[in-house]
Amino acid sequence: MTTHAPLTDSPAGPTDGRRDTALVTGLDVRAANGSGTEAFWQSALEGRSGIGPITRFDASGYPSRLAGEIDAFDPVASLPSRLLPQTDRVTQLALASATEVLQDAGLDPAVLPEYGVGVVTANSAGGFEFGQRELESLWSKGPRYVSAYQSFAWFYAVNTGQISIRHGLRGPSGVLVTGQTGGLDAVGHARRMLRKGTPAVLTGAMESALCPWGHVAELTGSRLSAADRPEDACLSFGERATGQVAAEGGALLILESAASASDRGRTRNYGELAGYAACFDPPPGSRHRGGLVRAARAALMDAGIEPAAIGAVFAEGAALPELDAQEAAAITEIFGAHAVPVTAITSLTGRPGAGASALDLAAALLAVRDGLIPPTADVGRIPASYRIDLVTGRPRPLASTAALVLARGHGGFNSAVVVRRAKP
Repeated sequence: MTTHAPLTDSPAGPTDGRRDTALVTGLDVRAANGSGTEAFWQSALEGRSGIGPITRFDASGYPSRLAGEIDAFDPVASLPSRLLPQTDRVTQLALASATEVLQDAGLDPAVLPEYGVGVVTANSAGGFEFGQRELESLWSKGPRYVSAYQSFAWFYAVNTGQISIRHGLRGPSGVLVTGQTGGLDAVGHARRMLRKGTPAVLTGAMESALCPWGHVAELTGSRLSAADRPEDACLSFGERATGQVAAEGGALLILESAASASDRGRTRNYGELAGYAACFDPPPGSRHRGGLVRAARAALMDAGIEPAAIGAVFAEGAALPELDAQEAAAITEIFGAHAVPVTAITSLTGRPGAGASALDLAAALLAVRDGLIPPTADVGRIPASYRIDLVTGRPRPLASTAALVLARGHGGFNSAVVVRRAKP
């Protein structure tokens, strides 16, 4: 990957007939506004927000006191008891989601070759809450009271490892650490694995760092909203936008080659991962432009479609005026002013690191499946200079069978994915 040239799997142009179609045959979503794919989707279509006051710890002394917490999750009911003392909450969420996504795909790893199912996830925080607890034990009681599981429970790669071990997924594995773009980058890497011969890959991103130590780390970025009311926070593309909201959650999916799905008689899917690209922004002060336009155009080229074929853009919606203006400018440069519906799912869920783009991807797949674009939260007035058609209030029909998902990570990461309804 270079500073200027986007990374795709087909640099010479669109995919050809020699490359197998990558289908999403399973999906599971964990979010503040709904856990489980259909619960999340219903909430998204209703424009129901999951953002509220932090309850996981006393946040009264912090400048940011709102978050997107997942309430409906009981690790004791979801996981074997032996796993509970050795895993952070983020890994518990990932393990529970992995079980659901395999069931949703109807995928029994035993029916595929021994090394036929890989795992690649993204994470940007690791097991913060577990780490905080063990640090407290270290300083208050001494080193003998630090759990041996601390050696791996904090690590951002632990979700991939624990999922692989529990389900016997012995195919190629990996982890992506690219900030908010990670959810898209993991899926892009999974498609690369398919093209190298792996039949299926469990992929996506999950995050959870809603503890004092994790929250302090988020605050150092100076991007969190100090609003006291949920309706005043995370106003993606809104004129009154003042910042983001920390959150937990994400989405996992099964990305599978069309040949593998056909061989095992799988006919139902959520859509096709048709295009992917990623690139870095140029160095600060450079005469070169930001990378989001380049990543989006490269993803469209990888999918072999023109901008006019896109029915909706699932935007990052950073809820910071400078970043929102940049993204709006990128969208209008590609599509034209007010030319494509735009929505920002994280205005309803908060922003769970790499899990944010995974949630956007899940919403885009469901939009393609059902032909509906979920609305952005009520963000109030949108600056006229943005020149975008932001979907608010109620769902809107999707006028085509394809959608574009955009993501940016702090430090210059840019990624884009094109999804479309799979051909029968």
